[in-house]
Amino acid sequence: MDVLGLQEFSSIAAGIQALDAMAKAAPVRILVTRIVCPGKYVILITGDVASVEASLIAGKRDREGVLVDELFLPNLHPRVIPAIRGPLAVREWDALGIIESLSVAGGVLAADAAAKEAMVEIPELRLAGGMGGKSTVKVMGGIHDVEAAVAAGVGRLQGRGLLCRQVILARPHPDIQPFVLPERGGENEIWN
Repeated sequence: MDVLGLQEFSSIAAGIQALDAMAKAAPVRILVTRIVCPGKYVILITGDVASVEASLIAGKRDREGVLVDELFLPNLHPRVIPAIRGPLAVREWDALGIIESLSVAGGVLAADAAAKEAMVEIPELRLAGGMGGKSTVKVMGGIHDVEAAVAAGVGRLQGRGLLCRQVILARPHPDIQPFVLPERGGENEIWN
C-alpha cells in the first residue's frame, strides 16, 4: 500500500455522506473511518492513484465548509502504515523526536516527510484518540537523523498551519520508554 487518501470533516453526518460518495466514485479500499474528538469524522482510503484521487474529489464535493483537512499521498513511505498500527519495538534508543500536529492529516503528512528525509524508525503515529483531534509522530534513531527527520516533518506542517509543537530528546532515559512507547494494544491502538 503506497497510496493513501485521508479526509477529516467537522461534521459526522457530512463525513458519512462523503464516505458514501467516495465509495461510489471509484474502486478504493476503505482502511478505516472513525469519529474523533471534538466530533470530527476521519476517513482513510487506499487504492490506485487515479481511484484515490477520484474518491477524494467526490468526498469533498459540496462539503467545503465542513472539510477540516485532506491528504493525498500517492507515494507514501512504507514505514508510515506500520507506525499507524504501532507502537512498534525500536532497536535504537539514542534520540527521540516528537512532532505534535493539530490534525490527523497533519500527523500522517509529518510522518511521511520524516521517513523520507532520514534513516529513522517511526515506532508510533498516534491519531486523534484522547487528544482533541491532534496527532503525534514519534521518530527514533541517531541524533542527526532524528533532527533531520523532525525538521522535515515540521517543515511540512508549518506551511499548513498545523504544527502544535516539536521536541527532540537526546539519549532519553530508559525508564521513560514504557510510558513513551507502550506495548502494542491492538488494531484500534491509534485511536486510543
